[in-house]
Amino acid sequence: MTQATLRAPLPAATATATLAGLAWAWPLAAPLLGGLITLGIFGMAMLNPFDAGWMLAGPFGPDTSQYWLGWRFFASAPWSWPPGLSPGYGMELSSAVFYADAIPLLALPLKLLAPGIEQYWGLWLLACGMAQGGLGWVLMGHATRNPLARLMGAGLMVMQPMLLNRMAGHLALAGQWTVLAALALALRPPGAPRQALAWLMLVPATALVHAYLLVMVAAIWAADWLRRTLEERRATRIIEGLAVPAAALAALWLAGFFTLASGHGAPGYGAMMLDLTALLNPSHWGGLLPVLPELGHPESGGVYLGLGGLLMVAGGLLCTRRAPPARLWPLAAALLALLGFAITPRVAVLGHVVELFTLPGWAQGLASSLRASERFAWPLLYLALVAGAAGLAQRLGGRRAGLALAALLAVQAVDLRPGIGFVQGLMAQAQARGAPAEAPFWAEAAARGYHRLRAVPAANLGAGWERAAVIAAHHGMATDAVYLARIDGAAVHALVPRVAALLREGRHEPGTLYMLRDAPSLALAQAGMNPARDLLTRVDGMDVLAPGWFQNP
Repeated sequence: MTQATLRAPLPAATATATLAGLAWAWPLAAPLLGGLITLGIFGMAMLNPFDAGWMLAGPFGPDTSQYWLGWRFFASAPWSWPPGLSPGYGMELSSAVFYADAIPLLALPLKLLAPGIEQYWGLWLLACGMAQGGLGWVLMGHATRNPLARLMGAGLMVMQPMLLNRMAGHLALAGQWTVLAALALALRPPGAPRQALAWLMLVPATALVHAYLLVMVAAIWAADWLRRTLEERRATRIIEGLAVPAAALAALWLAGFFTLASGHGAPGYGAMMLDLTALLNPSHWGGLLPVLPELGHPESGGVYLGLGGLLMVAGGLLCTRRAPPARLWPLAAALLALLGFAITPRVAVLGHVVELFTLPGWAQGLASSLRASERFAWPLLYLALVAGAAGLAQRLGGRRAGLALAALLAVQAVDLRPGIGFVQGLMAQAQARGAPAEAPFWAEAAARGYHRLRAVPAANLGAGWERAAVIAAHHGMATDAVYLARIDGAAVHALVPRVAALLREGRHEPGTLYMLRDAPSLALAQAGMNPARDLLTRVDGMDVLAPGWFQNP
């Protein structure tokens, strides 16, 4: 053996040196992986900001149309105070972009900078996938320093039905990176710099994404604030304790949250609860485990961890050798409280419900503002994934844990094929179908000066709302044919009899078309109309009254 041969680096040493030289690339690989997973499932076509056809085609349900409508009406509305007002979409029922779930965090600046774009939702989904991957990398850093293990763990954070289920319809809730960011802040060691500033940015930003995410992030912030206050009592803690909630309230005000006089509560807390076996139930997402009996509510299937995620958590818990730091007890208490809210007093197991106790009326009404309670299990489940990776890394070592997590990510991809295939099919249908055509009547009505399309009787998510609202948006008409997160219940009760009286007596509002949703409303319109003056027609599947049509050529 020659001297040169003896000096040649060993293959393992060469690999180690190569990895060390690429250390800067690993953190970039995580968001890239998240973006590739997102694009692999949803495709590139959604990224075109000037094409919203996939949102209006119907396969994804009413939510995607709601988001496009919320943005279009808000973008075309004049600036007002607070800036989030959008009176054209909802009229008396609601008048703020916040309740259209249009992500005020994006809608407010885009109205100023690019009001002509059709949609930003595809780019939002891509950004959420990338942020989920990047913050998954950060969180996995609390479990292991091995770059491969962190990257594969981040991939498992992205390939989660908790996230993908929301991306396939409830697009604002794809912003679960806010929860990961909150967990990453809460897990930072004592004395971490600029902690208060980070929370002062994250909590109000989350308020401009979605109310459910705000509650989760605010609970994690409160736990972290309590921990730091107990560890080191300083005046700055009091300032932070006041400033962070104040900033969140200010953000809500900007988005128009406080414009709704009533209706924040809605019946239903306890109907969309967490089944205690839900994380084991593949529902429509998984293909490798048997489907279990479930509750069948709209949130079902949303907390399944996937077989790869389940094995990661179970294996990690079996392998763990260390208890979590005692200083994290406020975080644990907050996550358990969120889990308890997700379960509700109506405990469900394998689709069977047992009501343990009944909340007082005021508490039920307050809780019903967050009636889709199953979602509040997300923070604990994401932390469970981190704990699983930590346990595997402790037992196997970083390099072998990386290989194990890579195998689990592959298992996850195979297991989720049914759900991913279903989503890809919906996207293909949406792109092939495109937005539905409209009759020439609507353009002519707009040219004749009709500037409002009123639905009778008024309701949230009433019959024909989507068709009517899209038509109104295309032709610059205000409308109360809406689907909003919340509406003003008192306004609905006052509006229904008032409009009925106007129709019955023929005292029609100027410049208003009436979409008649049911037989009683049609009969009222017929009773109060003048056939020589008013047009009653059926167009695009809707009965429409156009008062003064024959007098307004």
